Amino acid sequence: MSKDGTEDEKAQAAGAVGSTGAADKTEADRRRERAAQKLRENLARRKQQVRARRAGQADETDGLPAAKMDES
Repeated sequence: MSKDGTEDEKAQAAGAVGSTGAADKTEADRRRERAAQKLRENLARRKQQVRARRAGQADETDGLPAAKMDES
């Protein structure tokens, strides 16, 4: 019976290592998916900003006063 117990313990230990690895991969996959989703949202937001800027008139810099370098 101790022989079976030892084999069961080895199987459980191997299973525990395997399941932990699977859980880590799953968590890593979730992190990658969240990062990918954030990147897609950021890209969509940036595209929307570019579209909004294109729709408006270009900023005119002619006639704007230059920045003062000193207060004297």
